[in-house]
Amino acid sequence: MKTKYDIAYLRMALEWGKLSYCERKKVGALIVKDRMIISDGYNGTPTGFENICEDGDGNTKWYVLHAEANAILKVAASTQSCVGATLYVTLSPCRECSKLILQAGIKRIVYITQYSDTSGIDFLKEAGVEVEQIKEEEL
Repeated sequence: MKTKYDIAYLRMALEWGKLSYCERKKVGALIVKDRMIISDGYNGTPTGFENICEDGDGNTKWYVLHAEANAILKVAASTQSCVGATLYVTLSPCRECSKLILQAGIKRIVYITQYSDTSGIDFLKEAGVEVEQIKEEEL
């Protein structure tokens, strides 16, 4: 059930995604716990690498981190915990990120755009994570 906060956090995630240097997709993520943003992330290269996400053929480089992985890794380096938190992300999580989301203890995902491969979302639903899509026209 979407709330005014879900809409506000998704709008913020959209803005955060605009910070990405990636050309193909600009994805933003926020992790919220007790109505407090505890982390943020966008897709991009690891710290210390040049901010170029695609190779000469336009393919995403293998080492580019996804927005939700970046947000989870920031929490891991802090005193915060993702347990019981909600992840707001502009693109539904892939398989690899879905494993990180589950392991981090995130209990709810709210996303805007459905990724072509739904196996990550299917995995999270099967594991008992609440998953909700709020399309961009609803924001």
